[in-house]
Amino acid sequence: MKLDILIFGAHADDAEIGMAGTIAKHTSAGYTVGLCDLTAAEMSSNGTVELRKAEAQQAADVLGAKIRTNLGLPDRGLYITEEHLSAVTAEIRRFAPDIVFAPYWEDRHPDHMACSKLVEEAVFNAKLRKYMPDKPAVPAPQLYFYFINDLGRTDLIVDVTEHYEAKEKALSCYRSQFQKTPGEDYVTTPLTEGYIERVRSRDMLLGQRRLIPYAEGFATKIPHTVELFTAGSSRV
Repeated sequence: MKLDILIFGAHADDAEIGMAGTIAKHTSAGYTVGLCDLTAAEMSSNGTVELRKAEAQQAADVLGAKIRTNLGLPDRGLYITEEHLSAVTAEIRRFAPDIVFAPYWEDRHPDHMACSKLVEEAVFNAKLRKYMPDKPAVPAPQLYFYFINDLGRTDLIVDVTEHYEAKEKALSCYRSQFQKTPGEDYVTTPLTEGYIERVRSRDMLLGQRRLIPYAEGFATKIPHTVELFTAGSSRV
């Protein structure tokens, strides 16, 4: 299956936090979108691997994603190794996307930063025909970075106002992470302390400068091409 867009995250819920509205906007417009979680988030303080995978698929269905995969790499053990790099590269070659998204390269969670670097290098390697020659090389897709915990340099914003309800519904699928469910195995984390409300506030703030009710921001390391400067704004 060829995808228009492939989005990587270190854990299930990373992509939804950063760009669920953008995902819903593109799937509604007919784009084929896939999600790839690098780990099973087995180190999460709340929830189990099985529960988190079920929640991830529910969220993908809400957003209209065509496929969601999991590479099974170690949670809190992501590094630039040949094993990890080849796994991510193989996923890019498997779906030959036109656009790839990864977490922003600076974040308080080390796995998010490691995921960002792994994807960046895998995008480069995917086009090298002598790297993993058993799998056909693919042209390098355009690479954008989305924000999870910490905002950074915002090069582009997408108006997701009409799709914000879908974003909140997708985030609500992760009950084990964002809801307070006191019990024997429950512990308080930053995610259970109003995290979704903080994401909503961030997305409102991002849109404020362009008078957009809700927006999601992205960064790119390659200059964005503009044919003509106009009063209107470009769309991702």
